[in-house]
Amino acid sequence: MRKILFAAGLSGLLSCMLFSCSVKNKADLIVFNGIIYTVDSAFTVSEAMAVSEGRIVAVGTTKHILDAYEAIVKKDLEGLPVYPGFIDAHCHFFYYGCQSLAADFTGSRSFDEVIERVVAFSKTNKFPWILGRGWDQNDWEVKKYPTRQLLDSLFPNTPVVLSRVDGHAVLCNEAALNLAHITPQTKVSGGEILVEKGKLTGILIDNATALVQNRIPPYSEALYRDALLYAQKNCFAAGLTTVSDAGLGKDSILLIDKMQQEALLKIRVYAMVSDVEESVNYYLEKGPYKTERLDVRSIKMYGDGALGSRGACLLRPYSDTPKHSGFLLCDTAHMMALAQKAYDRGFQLNTHCIGDSAIRTVLNVYASVLKGKNQNRWRIEHSQVVNADDFDKYGAYDVIPSVQPTHATSDMYWAESRLGKERLKNAYAYEQLRMAAGGRIAYGTDFPVENISPLLTFYAATARKDLKGFPSGGFQAENKTSRENTLRAMTSWAAYAAFEETEKGSLEPGSFADFVILDKDLMKIPLAGIPTVQVVSTYVGGEKVYGK
Repeated sequence: MRKILFAAGLSGLLSCMLFSCSVKNKADLIVFNGIIYTVDSAFTVSEAMAVSEGRIVAVGTTKHILDAYEAIVKKDLEGLPVYPGFIDAHCHFFYYGCQSLAADFTGSRSFDEVIERVVAFSKTNKFPWILGRGWDQNDWEVKKYPTRQLLDSLFPNTPVVLSRVDGHAVLCNEAALNLAHITPQTKVSGGEILVEKGKLTGILIDNATALVQNRIPPYSEALYRDALLYAQKNCFAAGLTTVSDAGLGKDSILLIDKMQQEALLKIRVYAMVSDVEESVNYYLEKGPYKTERLDVRSIKMYGDGALGSRGACLLRPYSDTPKHSGFLLCDTAHMMALAQKAYDRGFQLNTHCIGDSAIRTVLNVYASVLKGKNQNRWRIEHSQVVNADDFDKYGAYDVIPSVQPTHATSDMYWAESRLGKERLKNAYAYEQLRMAAGGRIAYGTDFPVENISPLLTFYAATARKDLKGFPSGGFQAENKTSRENTLRAMTSWAAYAAFEETEKGSLEPGSFADFVILDKDLMKIPLAGIPTVQVVSTYVGGEKVYGK
């Protein structure tokens, strides 16, 4: 009898074991048969992933994942490469969207071409003002600031405001200047109003631009919504799944949150609160705010202007303008007060700094508040021209350099004329900065100042060349970044720079299933081929938001 009972029990146990082995774990999505760069600490390359409820639950070989999981949606990658969704560590997502409602001067080769585009745009413009952006006098044969006379004759009654590519200078016609009550005698701290022979040229630089921009009426919420959806569509097409918007007002952040809660805006946004009193006070009082798609825990301070418009604050005068050194956009007392408030309320501080004087000033402000090694992850955005004596301060105070590699390849044609040969050696020094900062650096594009594509960021960082292959050896080739470190700077390190490394930036169990599939392998193809790589598909939270 005991033998019969034992046999029956053994048979039941074996049946149970066989049954349990045949039952697979449920998943929403399985991708398999690919080359998956997890960008984990060991830079593991795998073949397959299982996704459930928007997060990765397993990564492994194709056999392991298909044996252990079943899902309604299965995607055979057919050998294509997969990367964590690209993170743009510094861009202007909302502004980029709004620029879809304005004239675009990107790539214009002369002021005459700008005028032609303005005239064409004006015929379909439905807004009371004519707005535009993207001109750059450094790309023209005559490398001088334009003046307002043609705009005055063409649009005597309609205010016109045309922003330079970096947003740090605008050209206005007389109608716009009059509405802003700007005269040749108007003065503004941290900015310039250009005057020639006692008359306004129409050019306003840095803080002076606010005099006219504050007069521009807002778009309707419907137009803002259209703008955000336009920006999202283009980001997904570029393989971006998270954007760090470097300077947003309270109302813009609230609209982004509203559209995300409505499931219309699916891109993840790391919002830096712009240094405007109303917005800063609102969030300092409210405290950091976090959802799965929106993170508001940083303040964007403004140190100086841009190098292209000579607003960057330098320790010594510009080489091509010996009596001019640029300027700070706010005084050090304001910087100190804001830094202390951010520290006390648990906010990250991210400061725009281009020139070596601005960088030194801000590093010293940071040092006064942080007082040595820390976990606050404060950042210097751009970190473009650094004095040789200041590199070590990044590591000493755990300051993260947040840079845009395409700035180097855009500026390299004229940067030496601005800075001189010796000072240029410590400009756009991204590899030197990474090492000084303890091994991490965050990469972005600064779009719409530069092209939105993170693949061009990858190319600029690794090749240090323009799209024509110039210069042959790469611009300041000692600052080329390895492919692995470049990918980390666009994914896991960018996530770290936003305190988000536990949920994104790598393809590991527990992370959001944010990933991008490309048609060629960034880690293996010749560098010259990187700009031609295409995004096949983009996924956010396991949902395909772009591609096939």
